Amino acid sequence: MSTLELVRKEGQPLDETGETPALRIRGLTVSYGRSPAVFSVDVTVPKGSMTAIVGPNGAGKSTLLKAALGIVRPLAGQVSVFGRPLSRARSRVAYVPQRASVDWDFPTRVIDVVLMGLYRELGLLRRVSKADRARAAECLERVGMADFADRQIGQLSGGQQQRVFLARALAQDADLYLLDEPFAGVDAATEKAIISVLKALRAEGRTVVAVHHDLSTVPEYFDRVLMINVRKIAEGPVDTVFTEEALHATYGGRLAMAGPGAPVAGAG
Repeated sequence: MSTLELVRKEGQPLDETGETPALRIRGLTVSYGRSPAVFSVDVTVPKGSMTAIVGPNGAGKSTLLKAALGIVRPLAGQVSVFGRPLSRARSRVAYVPQRASVDWDFPTRVIDVVLMGLYRELGLLRRVSKADRARAAECLERVGMADFADRQIGQLSGGQQQRVFLARALAQDADLYLLDEPFAGVDAATEKAIISVLKALRAEGRTVVAVHHDLSTVPEYFDRVLMINVRKIAEGPVDTVFTEEALHATYGGRLAMAGPGAPVAGAG
């Protein structure tokens, strides 16, 4: 029996390539008070893809990620990761939150932040070994922050802090990376470093999903896009879905042009 036949026999949903998707969301609804932040959203993220989640401020982009991770409790909906409930596949997922949501005054060193990415693997009782520290140092090297290992995290610039949080996610050696505004408030060098790491992850067969605000870089950075404004507007390959019609359906009058052919939109 082929793998495809086995998956079908077990009743697992497939993506358009005939494989079990890295992330599958069905009917996800989240409400803050009486107004839905996300309403009945379906998403299918194929393995080995890079997907941008785009939409105007208040569209529910970050809420969608948090609900998929169980950080925010949804009113309705189902989430599966590589064909399994999140509770059975959590070790395969790494999350990079918005930098603005983190308390950067917490007194800890850069290397210790990265080592936090290993806690799920280490547990509470096992001591950090030389090999663990070497692995954390390698992740810092990968994001260009090796020289800052002993620096207090609060002493770093915003872009440097974002790189450190990406290094922490790399230390988890996950298969699915979920990032909330990884390029927000960073300098050009940091953005270039981050996208280089993310593309390398995709080349390794990992899956990347990122909330993104700069529409002008979507075609360059991502191969898939989810366009959302509380409800899903469009989803699929960038070269077929990321159209002027879909952009206007998503943003309406809030879509601004930064230059010829360069639409940009706010974060949130």
